[in-house]
Amino acid sequence: MKIYSIVIKKKIKSFKKSLYVDGDKSISHRFFLLASQAFGISKANGILESEDVLHTINALKKLGVKIVKKNNKYFVYGNGLGSFHVKKNLKVNCGNSATLVRLLIGLLAPYPNKFKLFGDYSLNKRPMTRIINPLKKFGMEFFPKNQTTLPLTVQGAEITIPIEYDEKIGSAQVKSSIILASLNTPGITKIREFKKSRDHTENMLKHAGLNLKIKKNKKYNLISIKGLTDFRAFNLSVPGDISSAAFIIAITLLNKKSKIKIKNVSLNNTRIGFIKILKKMNAKIKIINQKKISGEKTGDIIVASSKLKNINCPKYLVPSTIDEFPVLLVLAAGSIGIATFSGLTELNKKESPRLNLMNKILNQIGIKTVLKKDTIKIYGNPNLSLNKSHYINTMFDHRIAMSAFCIGQIFGGEITISDCHSISTSFPNFLKIMKKIGAKYETKKKN
Repeated sequence: MKIYSIVIKKKIKSFKKSLYVDGDKSISHRFFLLASQAFGISKANGILESEDVLHTINALKKLGVKIVKKNNKYFVYGNGLGSFHVKKNLKVNCGNSATLVRLLIGLLAPYPNKFKLFGDYSLNKRPMTRIINPLKKFGMEFFPKNQTTLPLTVQGAEITIPIEYDEKIGSAQVKSSIILASLNTPGITKIREFKKSRDHTENMLKHAGLNLKIKKNKKYNLISIKGLTDFRAFNLSVPGDISSAAFIIAITLLNKKSKIKIKNVSLNNTRIGFIKILKKMNAKIKIINQKKISGEKTGDIIVASSKLKNINCPKYLVPSTIDEFPVLLVLAAGSIGIATFSGLTELNKKESPRLNLMNKILNQIGIKTVLKKDTIKIYGNPNLSLNKSHYINTMFDHRIAMSAFCIGQIFGGEITISDCHSISTSFPNFLKIMKKIGAKYETKKKN
């Protein structure tokens, strides 16, 4: 991997463009993981070819799954549930992908072998207790005992046991890990989902014909999965990632006389909190050509320059916006009034302590903030214009790097952004797309 930083010396000029963004990362991960458990050959186009997703492909190949790319489409040759070919003491590198490691462990539940899972510096620091606890109930074991971060050795059960679990974090990764473990478990596993999180796993399994039941109650959603139920191979068309589109939307909103049309973007209801918050902030955003493809809502997003007004953000919109919060905080910095965002505990449990880091970056560029635990107040300055040099340390976090890029394009100054190679984990075409809308920047390789 080439390690490089980015230097921005000039603000972006006005633009009017129409474009596509890279495929949705969450859906791309899940396609390969679920297709590996289906019967027959599953096919997908629009797959995100980021480092994270490539780690998922490589992990499954190590487990004996045949995956082929032909004419920009991916084919997964599935042999049904419990069909991994496992070797003794298999080691799997999960790179930077928490989605991969947490979901893959769920699929390993019925294999009484030992698997060593590890990641990069960032992933090895992220909490795994949230999946260790429910998966132990299935009969899995984790070594060393009492260790809660990677590297971990995991061991499946001789016979997995169906469980009932209360998911109160609002984590799609936890929910999906339990669902994947339940696929290879006899009986009915039940998940009470108290905080709604992204539902791509449920949508994809339904699309593949699995009879997964979801009953909505006042306090929670009850998800029931009947284990050892085979499902067929499926075809999938992956839409653009709203998390990637967010950076282009941000630059458009705070840039003068600009307009963008981003085509075929995922508009899953559990993912569009960012759009809902921006509309409350007076953003000029319109969604057209809405349709449902492969079980997922999609559409085109049209955005125009806007005078944004800060709000007291409703807490219920936080779970469906969690990946977009770094760039949302940048938008709040360039808006009128005081923004308040609460319930952001999960933000500090990502690739970096994102809430703390973004607070530091905003202070660095002259934005007043008040940070208390999981709540941040941002005193917006729509007239902010930087005329000094700033060095931004991204802590190897791809979303921090791209948010910092937006700061340089919107507010000017001379911005140097460290470790931007991390961007390739989620949005490999980021810089190419930024060039298309007229962004100017330099890349500097690290010696």
